[in-house]
Amino acid sequence: MKKFLVWTLVAISLIAILLRFSDKLADGLFGIRKTSGISVLSEPSEATVFFDSKKVGETPYEEKNLEAREYFIKIEKGEASWQGKVNLIVGAVTVINRDIAKDLISSAGEILTLDKGEGLTVVSSPTDADVEIDGKFFGKTPTAVDVDTGDHTILVSRKGYFNRSIRVNLPKDYSMTVSVDLALSEADLTAIQTPVTTQTPELLVKDTPTGFLRVRDKASLAGKEITQVKPGDTLILLEELTGWDRVRLSDGTEGYVSSSYVEKKNP
Repeated sequence: MKKFLVWTLVAISLIAILLRFSDKLADGLFGIRKTSGISVLSEPSEATVFFDSKKVGETPYEEKNLEAREYFIKIEKGEASWQGKVNLIVGAVTVINRDIAKDLISSAGEILTLDKGEGLTVVSSPTDADVEIDGKFFGKTPTAVDVDTGDHTILVSRKGYFNRSIRVNLPKDYSMTVSVDLALSEADLTAIQTPVTTQTPELLVKDTPTGFLRVRDKASLAGKEITQVKPGDTLILLEELTGWDRVRLSDGTEGYVSSSYVEKKNP
């Protein structure tokens, strides 16, 4: 009886060790599968969520029984979308929060990933962004910060980009990586120096087989003839098109001429 109890305790201890230190081995021997979770949020909401090219639902989307591995995730609504690879951690929930847009420079968001450990790590695209946590400056991205467990507010900012404020909850015995994408802010047009135009582009009419050049109402041989100009005449260049130039005559008339029979007077 004593031997039976001893061997029973040994077997239980071995199982406990396997479950504690070898998830894959425990899965293979005992059919125990450790899972992870994910939460996907987007602005605008009701965007379609794809995991490895398979449609799984719409935002806000949540799943708590996923295999812990890397997934290729895409969020899409109309012409706006975001996509990226996310590695899910055993026993933890990864949060994806995205402002999706038609172009990458207008897209912003963050991915919150938990792992065993402690503290916060903040990374950003672009790098060298300022990091404030609970109103205190902690340096520039990428940066690792020792903070207490519980709720925190992270502000990531960089000149020329919209600020990103993230509210997080750091559990006990876990570390969190906050990966932030910043969106470009609108350009300050007052800071852009526009070069002064010192000379109006002009075209000189070259010799033609007919002794004149037709000015048409559109950039096509099918365009209606408005008037004619002669070789040696000077035209104001308004726009360069494929095979045609939009011009203004000395009397203010505007139209299109074949670029084959004009040349820039002051190239």
